[in-house]
Amino acid sequence: MAGCSRVGIGALGFFAFLFVLFSASFARAQSSAPAPAPASDGTAIDQGIACVLMLVALVLTYLIHPLDASSYRFF
Repeated sequence: MAGCSRVGIGALGFFAFLFVLFSASFARAQSSAPAPAPASDGTAIDQGIACVLMLVALVLTYLIHPLDASSYRFF
């Protein structure tokens, strides 16, 4: 029984070695292509957020302004 388990462990070690050897060679073959360049560097997103914030500030200004101007008499 002890000899059978030694053969099994040796075979398992041999197959594990082959698996590591071949998986490493496949990984190197697939990783040779460079990654694609990013489509956007983020400036368009930043400008969109800035535009939305400016519109929110404009709307809030026009909503708050009539409350301040109601005490003044222009005419």
